[in-house]
Amino acid sequence: GNIARWVKKEGDKVSPGEVLCEVETDKATVEMECMEEGYLAKIVCGDGTKEIKVGEIIAITVEEEGDIEKFKDYKASSSAAAPAESKPQSEPVEPKEEKKEVSKAPEPTATKTEESSQSGDRLFSSPVARKLAEDNNVPLSSLKASAAKGSKKEAAAAPGLGYVDLPNTQIRKVTANRLLQSKQTIPHYYLTVDSRVDKLIKLRSELNPMQDASGGKKISINDLVIKAAALALRKVPACNSSWMNDFIRQYHNVNINVAVQTEHGLFVPVVRDADKKGLATIADEVKQLASRAKDNSLKPEDYEGGTFTVSNLGGPFGIKQFCAIVNPPQSAILAIGSAEKRVIPGAAEGQYEIGSFMSATLSCDHRVIDGTFFFLADSEPVDDASHSYASVTKVFC
Repeated sequence: GNIARWVKKEGDKVSPGEVLCEVETDKATVEMECMEEGYLAKIVCGDGTKEIKVGEIIAITVEEEGDIEKFKDYKASSSAAAPAESKPQSEPVEPKEEKKEVSKAPEPTATKTEESSQSGDRLFSSPVARKLAEDNNVPLSSLKASAAKGSKKEAAAAPGLGYVDLPNTQIRKVTANRLLQSKQTIPHYYLTVDSRVDKLIKLRSELNPMQDASGGKKISINDLVIKAAALALRKVPACNSSWMNDFIRQYHNVNINVAVQTEHGLFVPVVRDADKKGLATIADEVKQLASRAKDNSLKPEDYEGGTFTVSNLGGPFGIKQFCAIVNPPQSAILAIGSAEKRVIPGAAEGQYEIGSFMSATLSCDHRVIDGTFFFLADSEPVDDASHSYASVTKVFC
């Protein structure tokens, strides 16, 4: 983990429950609270400190204010232990479970002959290299590797090419690993439909004036999609499942993760029991979660336990259609594109009308979902905590 920032500064009095600092973990930024009454004598790991080891001292607290001066020049030893000669009781604030990345020296280029003689490993080479060696009667064991896999040489830029290396945040690293794992281990297939959403747009225009009058949050198309997807999952539980090797786990709760892109990375906070909540409640929760995601202040309970994900690039970005990557261990993710007006045949011969259509693509784990799909259309009345007369998209399965 990394120290995002210190809320308290050296010399401050601290009490149990007060936030000392914010720690950036693999998935979110969490607050670290003080455990005992005292004073923050020394901050060992300042703002922005990266990859802190488990058990490493990040700060020193003391019971008496007069003991602060004794730790003015304190530096943590390699054993990360407080000095034994100090009389005042000093208790380091215990960091969350974290790792420190040890920098690796560039790997030396070694000949394949040396590798073979020492370990007896097989020689790895491309088909082209093997063909060239055979044509020229050159043993592969006598050749020197141009760049070992995973070595620093792979990161070298082409001569004369200007570039800048941007460090990756913890959340970006985790997202990259999870997406790579998903594409490598989950057999994806994709189902796309274009749904007419004129009634959906009309419904939203009828609900929002009432939301304004009651002081509630405006309901977005994405809020309606979340509700519709939740109802669809209740009717098609196969899409609300996870692959567990020896069995498929089918969830009773419908918890919808909502993809939120921020400058810190991609977050997927969760709306729990979305099938049981009203549109007004969903709209309020989504906006609160999105705000916390952008502030990098989501807590683990804000994103854990999702059973299905909705990703919308239509409204905010105008993307017409896209295929999202399944968010493991879930078995499906719904990608929503932008709505566009199209000219379509009318009721009578030779007549035409204009309709709004929205693209929806369901990415599925073929191990779990065998061709089941759903899409959005029309509307029907449902119960809503704030607006009992309201309607949401009807789901066809």
